[in-house]
Amino acid sequence: MFDAFGAFAAGAELHLVPPALNLLPGALADFIRASALTQWFSVPSVLIYLAKVDAVRLDDFPALRRLLWCGDVLPPPVLRYWMTRLPRVRSTNLYGPTETTVASSYYTIPRCPDEDTAAVPIGAACEGEHLLVLDGDLRPVPPGQVGELYVSGVGLSPGYWRDPDRTRAAFLPPPGHSDSGERMYRTGDLARLGDDGLVYFLGRADSQVKSRGYRIELGEIETWLHTLGGLTESAIVAVATGGFEGATICCAYVPAAGVEVTARSLQKELAARVPAYMLPSRWLAFDALPKNANGKIDRPRLRQEFERTVRPGTASAAVRSEGP
Repeated sequence: MFDAFGAFAAGAELHLVPPALNLLPGALADFIRASALTQWFSVPSVLIYLAKVDAVRLDDFPALRRLLWCGDVLPPPVLRYWMTRLPRVRSTNLYGPTETTVASSYYTIPRCPDEDTAAVPIGAACEGEHLLVLDGDLRPVPPGQVGELYVSGVGLSPGYWRDPDRTRAAFLPPPGHSDSGERMYRTGDLARLGDDGLVYFLGRADSQVKSRGYRIELGEIETWLHTLGGLTESAIVAVATGGFEGATICCAYVPAAGVEVTARSLQKELAARVPAYMLPSRWLAFDALPKNANGKIDRPRLRQEFERTVRPGTASAAVRSEGP
């Protein structure tokens, strides 16, 4: 199973983690040790939370051979935490929307990154699948340029249940194959092809907003935010103001344990990496970012928090407590 990236060797054991343990980091770590777990496929939010409370010992989980994650971006500082704690374990980043059932690409990280600014690719397509980075006219973009990511191949689902219009809009014929019956899925994600031949995820195509007269890609801000030290989680959302300035850029963040982080210090660090017009003007500190039922960051809820709790022009606000 999953021979394309070697996730599960023949005879390897696969254990399902009881959902309740996700809420108890110590109990989850104990479960992995006691069950001699050999392969662990996780959502990033669980890995982030375990790292936040430092629940993993150096060279922990002696039976574990492979750690895989999928469903959201794993911030580089958290990746370095896990690869430092588990130097013997192979770490694999997976990518794939539900419509491509589910992992479409993989990248096994060869060694622990030296710094938090290291970009981690989503890698190469799994066997029988293809990743295409295309422009608005469905033409391949050159390496290094940003395009929208499409997936084709054996993993595609038939479409949306009893929703032919939505299916036609999302599942398209590949360029030059309009009569072949082949299809590709429009992910709505932005990506680029690196000079190394690997694909890099850059954020959502629909996260582009207009603020202060500039068109801004929120995912680009978030990518730079992930490189800042002292954070375990962070997310960028936009709140509509209805005025001339357009959308207001907002930052939600979770300080690392024992690290003093303020909105002002984060803004100063971020200002060294992005233009002034891309800097968030609203900030909220959380104990943990809210998650939806799939374990992903609940961005609609974050927008509601900013709309409800922060006045325009404020640079910081009270800490918000959320569950893991």
